[in-house]
Amino acid sequence: MTDTLQHKGRRKILLEQISKRYNFDKPLLTAIGRIPRHLFLDAGLDHLAYLDRPLPIGAKQTISQPYTVAMQTQLLGLGRFDKVLEIGTGCGYQTAILAEMGMRVFSVERQRSLFLQAQKNLARLGYHTPLLFYGDGFEGVPKFAPFKGILITCGAPEIPQKLLKQLAVGGKMVVPIGLDIQRMIVIERVGEDEYISTEHGEYKFVPMLEGVEK
Repeated sequence: MTDTLQHKGRRKILLEQISKRYNFDKPLLTAIGRIPRHLFLDAGLDHLAYLDRPLPIGAKQTISQPYTVAMQTQLLGLGRFDKVLEIGTGCGYQTAILAEMGMRVFSVERQRSLFLQAQKNLARLGYHTPLLFYGDGFEGVPKFAPFKGILITCGAPEIPQKLLKQLAVGGKMVVPIGLDIQRMIVIERVGEDEYISTEHGEYKFVPMLEGVEK
């Protein structure tokens, strides 16, 4: 499957749709406009790839809807060369957005099948700099901490304390909190033991689970 003029046209329409809902930063919109979302999905879902909706990617997981991807990335507030930890690699689409924006990406996935698929997807599109890890997202990647940003792409039952400790002072964690419906929370670490949190609307994600799946 290739990135045809038809795909690019659909992507342009999608960008116009999400831009009407929020004033996203230009580098973020540019990244979304460049990345072929359909290449992260099964071929049978090609006709749905540029609708603003989540879609199945296997292992009972989903690729987030583009507006949600854009909003989580916007809330991070990061730029080129900033170090970011992503929890929940999935098919690698959000990872690609962060990499396209020039961030240094470290990403953890607990589903082995998705971990392997994300590696293939990112390599096929030329994204070789993100470091992917097969492991428990609740543990993070402490050996590479601290991170300027931590982005959690699944619904956490509560704030993951081990991940908070991997956040740099001055950095932000974007995490959906809740069981059925999640509140999007941004936690900024303003001191060694001091944090400020703000809420940014309700969303629905698959749950964040402990351990790994083979």
